[in-house]
Amino acid sequence: MKITVYSKPNCIQCEMTKNYLKDNDIHFNEIDVTQNDEALNAVKQAGYTGMPVVTIGYGFDFSWCGFRPDRLEELVVE
Repeated sequence: MKITVYSKPNCIQCEMTKNYLKDNDIHFNEIDVTQNDEALNAVKQAGYTGMPVVTIGYGFDFSWCGFRPDRLEELVVE
């Protein structure tokens, strides 16, 4: 499963999301939208205005914005 976290520096919700994934040994790719204009444009085109944006798979079909423990729990494999 490919998980991508689009984030920006000094974002509390971004850090909480990444820490949750790390604490649960869930591998993810991180993209800093302040360093990647293409990624920022893709996030905006998907309709998101806040961070973090978490995507599952490729594209934004399965994605959400913000720190969402309820959605993150679904990724934990027991």
